[in-house]
Amino acid sequence: MTATMRADPTPKTLNNARRFWDYTTAPDGKRVLELRGPIAPESWFGDEATPAAFRDELMSGNGDIVVWINSPGGDVIAAAEIYSMLMDYPGHVTVKIDGLAASAASVIAMAGSEVLMSPVAMMMIHNPMTAAIGDSEEMLRAINMLAEVKESILNAYELRSHLSRVELSELMNAETWMDANKAIELGFADGLISPGSPFPTAQPDKPLAAMVFSRRAVTNSLLDAINADRTGGQEPLPLVAGPVTPDPPPSGRQVSNLLTALDSLKP
Repeated sequence: MTATMRADPTPKTLNNARRFWDYTTAPDGKRVLELRGPIAPESWFGDEATPAAFRDELMSGNGDIVVWINSPGGDVIAAAEIYSMLMDYPGHVTVKIDGLAASAASVIAMAGSEVLMSPVAMMMIHNPMTAAIGDSEEMLRAINMLAEVKESILNAYELRSHLSRVELSELMNAETWMDANKAIELGFADGLISPGSPFPTAQPDKPLAAMVFSRRAVTNSLLDAINADRTGGQEPLPLVAGPVTPDPPPSGRQVSNLLTALDSLKP
């Protein structure tokens, strides 16, 4: 997700290029909000028209609403506003993730009264990012701004998940990808999109396999593989109570002695 530091002073008006949402009506009469693609192709920081239009459309109806999400993320300011609007919505909000809820889109998903995921859907959380230009003071301001943005994101994750802020922060640091079962296990989601059947994990005798991908874990695994290749696949010596007997010195002649002997043979 991206955080914007400065507002664009140019007044903005809503146009179709800025729309990443659409409303439909389900067969049962429920309102349906679809969030597809990047969240806010242009940042909502300093934009009054687009958030106002989103809020007006959301609040123009009533009753329960289903929010479908398939998004790689986007502007964190827009995600924060949408999260707050959905939290303020008077009806029951059911979030359904049918593809991907990554980065800023995962923040929006946390606003659901109920969060359901397709068995093949994914969720990703990571630290906020930005771009900054300037001197060292400007860089420090950017660092401080990102730290505060992360704290605000942690608030949304902490309210829904089963994890502490420290655990959530570590998951964000590592850029963590979760399948549906892992997201449910950690409390980011409540169940699977499976019409007509209860969520299987309600049966404790039939545990489901869950998958989580961590960029940090992959990096560490790669470093371990490189290290194992360099050491010939040998494991490091275990810690023992007594002294460790060192390996015997290598036998044979040193390379330097061989080179001296070869030099002596030259005419």
